[in-house]
Amino acid sequence: MKKNKICPNEYEHQFWQEHKYIVGIDEAGRGPLAGPLCVAGVVFEIGDENPLIYDSKALTEKKREELFDWILEDALYYEIKLVEPEEIDRLNIYRATQKSMLEIAGDLPAEIVLTDAMPLEMDKTVIPLVKGDQKSVSIAAASILAKVTRDRLMVEYDKIYPGYGFAKHKGYPTKEHLEAIDRLGITPIHRRSYGPVAARQQTLF
Repeated sequence: MKKNKICPNEYEHQFWQEHKYIVGIDEAGRGPLAGPLCVAGVVFEIGDENPLIYDSKALTEKKREELFDWILEDALYYEIKLVEPEEIDRLNIYRATQKSMLEIAGDLPAEIVLTDAMPLEMDKTVIPLVKGDQKSVSIAAASILAKVTRDRLMVEYDKIYPGYGFAKHKGYPTKEHLEAIDRLGITPIHRRSYGPVAARQQTLF
């Protein structure tokens, strides 16, 4: 039987021992051609851990949904921000991600900011961690909030724009998605600055 992976949480333990609160920040949806970017931040009470929390991409959909509800109930603070395609096209995806993370880091009451590899310039201690959602329970929790929120939205968009397969591929550039764009055109939720979309100028809606 495969055992669940567990975030080592060395950063949480270090700063919790100093009685400092931590906000973990992560995103979902940087790569898709359609739909919003979702950025989330989570602050847990000092010492509060759940060994089931891990990188959202490594969890089943069922487990993500269960942990999503637990995090919302158990977190001391959390924030979820959506960045619409127009804003992504205006800023570019990196800047849009950074801007939202900076806003969340400023909003939530925590002295330490842990991000999934995103540097932030601000008057708090910021530690960007490569693969942070596998190293920090706070970042992993944020990754779950972001992914579940975005996946649910894409299921709703599938009903509004049938034929694109949004509920299945969540807006990522799959063969099915690209063929649907060629067949049906570009929707209002497509990111027009992204190459595969920019190359297809026709608009149906």
